Amino acid sequence: MLALRLARGTHPLVLTRRLLVAAAAAGVGFLLLCTLGYAVGHPDRSSASVLRLLWCALPLAATVQFAVAVARTDPSTRPRPGLSAIGLGPARLTAIAAASTAVACTLGSTVALLFYLHLRGDITGLPFDGAAAGLLAADQPVPLAAALTLLAVLPVAAATAAGLALRPRTAPAAPEGVEKAMPAGLPWGVALVAIGLAIETYASRSGSGNGLPLPGRFDGNPAGVLAGWVLTTVGLAMAGPGLAYGCGRLLQAVRPGATRLLAGRVLMDESRRIGRPLGVVSAVLSGLLAASRLYASDGGSEAFGPLTGLGAALILACTTATLLTAALESRQGRAHTTEALLRIGAPPTVLRTAALLRAGALLTVFLPLTWAVAELAALPLTG
Repeated sequence: MLALRLARGTHPLVLTRRLLVAAAAAGVGFLLLCTLGYAVGHPDRSSASVLRLLWCALPLAATVQFAVAVARTDPSTRPRPGLSAIGLGPARLTAIAAASTAVACTLGSTVALLFYLHLRGDITGLPFDGAAAGLLAADQPVPLAAALTLLAVLPVAAATAAGLALRPRTAPAAPEGVEKAMPAGLPWGVALVAIGLAIETYASRSGSGNGLPLPGRFDGNPAGVLAGWVLTTVGLAMAGPGLAYGCGRLLQAVRPGATRLLAGRVLMDESRRIGRPLGVVSAVLSGLLAASRLYASDGGSEAFGPLTGLGAALILACTTATLLTAALESRQGRAHTTEALLRIGAPPTVLRTAALLRAGALLTVFLPLTWAVAELAALPLTG
């Protein structure tokens, strides 16, 4: 109840971000229900139904990541003076953030269920009544317990992840004069990217015929291709903070001025916050580029269906929104530093130029990396 009262008085931009989380949850819920409909309509293809359900884990994970990023930027969950005196300490605020995330995801799951029943023809009186009755196995009754269980996965996972990400913790202070270290995930990330690409290459050339039936077709490639892409995504997410930290180092190289020093130091400080979502976006874009190469190749146009496109759109939208939300969180985190610089007379053009330098350095590193990973991933698929 307290989470709902806080939601009523929040800023419209915060409510918009929560509605975006609800929209993403609705898309994931619809994919899960479509997978359930396939299982109900094809009881003799249980293994294919399980594989389709596993494929839905990708947009679900992207939505959970986005929901956590939105919870981190929610102003109502930040500790403020005086709140502990009325029982709203850090632990209570974390519980409120988790509850707000669960409410948004539950709203999206409810919309997905209503839309699914409407397309089946179970709910009438609106346009497109029963428009997808054949695809959603309208001749079979909906197993309500299974549907509610699937729809509950996302709210529970998102609320748990938000609670773990925002839980109160104390970090040991660094000794004076000691600079904060380089994120240590870069070597492991590079190793995982190499392993993932190797698995994709081996699986695409194995010819085992163990296809992975994705929702809405795309049954032509082995399941190892998707497993390799997941490892590549995890590797880029691990390597992202290290690469962002290296970009900050490069900005300060070779006799830097005040603007480059400011841009480099900010990028180094924010490398852990924006590097991981930037690595995930790079992996998603590389996967989409590889898929477009497959689509343009012979017979590729018949491999993709509408639900596959919906899942890919959800993954791209959620990962991009997570990156933008992380950038907003970084901006909020350095608000006091920006105010101090303006107070001592720093011109606003210096701050804008530093922001452009940070964006340019990141694009210079991550765009070629995305293209290279996409080419290496698409080569065995189209060859």
